Amino acid sequence: MNYTYRIYPTAKQQALMLEWLETCRHFYNRCLRDLKDWIASKKCSLYSCSMIREYIMSPEIPFPSYLEQKRQLTQWKKENPYYQEVHSQVTQDVVKRLHNTWEAFKKRGFRFPRYKKYGRYQSFLFPQFKENPIKGNSIKLSKIGEVAINCHRPIPEGFKVKGVRIVARARGTIWYAVVTISSDVNVPDPIPFGRGIGIDIGLESFLVTSDNFRVEPSLFFQELQSRLKVLQRRASRKTKRSKNWEKAQLKVARLHHQISNTRKNFHFQTSHLLCDMADMIFVEDINFKMTARGFLGKQMLDGGFGQFRDLLSWVCWKRGKYFAQVNHKYTSQICPECGTYTGKKELSERVHVCGECGYQTSRDHASGRVILQRGLESVVPMDCRERKPSAECVLPGIAISRQVQRRKLSA
Repeated sequence: MNYTYRIYPTAKQQALMLEWLETCRHFYNRCLRDLKDWIASKKCSLYSCSMIREYIMSPEIPFPSYLEQKRQLTQWKKENPYYQEVHSQVTQDVVKRLHNTWEAFKKRGFRFPRYKKYGRYQSFLFPQFKENPIKGNSIKLSKIGEVAINCHRPIPEGFKVKGVRIVARARGTIWYAVVTISSDVNVPDPIPFGRGIGIDIGLESFLVTSDNFRVEPSLFFQELQSRLKVLQRRASRKTKRSKNWEKAQLKVARLHHQISNTRKNFHFQTSHLLCDMADMIFVEDINFKMTARGFLGKQMLDGGFGQFRDLLSWVCWKRGKYFAQVNHKYTSQICPECGTYTGKKELSERVHVCGECGYQTSRDHASGRVILQRGLESVVPMDCRERKPSAECVLPGIAISRQVQRRKLSA
């Protein structure tokens, strides 16, 4: 579990942490360079070398694995004393970070790891602590010292601090400490019980539930787009890399940070509101990355639907609510009352009218009811499938638990 706190380093500490980020970036790029050189040396066939040039490396050089590059860190620090200023475990985590990216690339088969340009390496990790580094309103970091922290919520009893990641935002002017805590307590996943709702996410309304409860969209980016346009125009007129250019770019970055924070806060508040309404929440398994490539891409990205779904699943787990994703296909083309396929609807058609049973409601409300029905079909036991649950169905979770208790008492 991660707790995120805002920290307030001094000017000296801030300059030191920015130097650490730049050093970690150099380490990352150097390790990636060795990895790419080794791969390039193995591309040439023995009998079909290029007539122009070919990268040749001794066959005795082993693959630059995670352990091999960790051993090279000591040699690199001896060659460059500037590298010794960074904590040893922080530099080791840089190598681990690269090889995690390399393993993820081999798994998905595309998007090879890229070099980190200036300003793109924004965090470093302290992976180990002997004791809790947070004491009062300060956090103690090795080789950095005590940094002021806004500890808005204390570490729960029984939890230990396993690591702290320092994150820079808004061009290195806003800093956060992501504290990783752990405990030996085993928390089971929530089971399906109680009242359920289906959620249809869209642009006209941010979401519509199966109970016809609507949440109006909050267009954070579009509301501040005019202000952002003015700041970006001012920044483009400044001489690049000058002091005034840096100040203008900082204002743009802070406005982007404000938009991101307000959107995330809205998602958290909406997630808690939905958890107050029901015990089971079902959503569609839509790939929002694909839908954001259309002509409504700006509105889709402004809504942040992918982030909202991830935060909703986290809030449901934290509050003991059951969360599941269902198949999104044809949810707007099926009547929730009779189950009849009504045909494909145009995007401008916002009313659902069934030609068989005459049921009429809004398109989003009908989709929410279909999502709920699909979710209930996935959690209802097989022996209860004969009775089709309606949109207002409530799973007998309390009754099932009472039957289990009675069996234990009778045994």
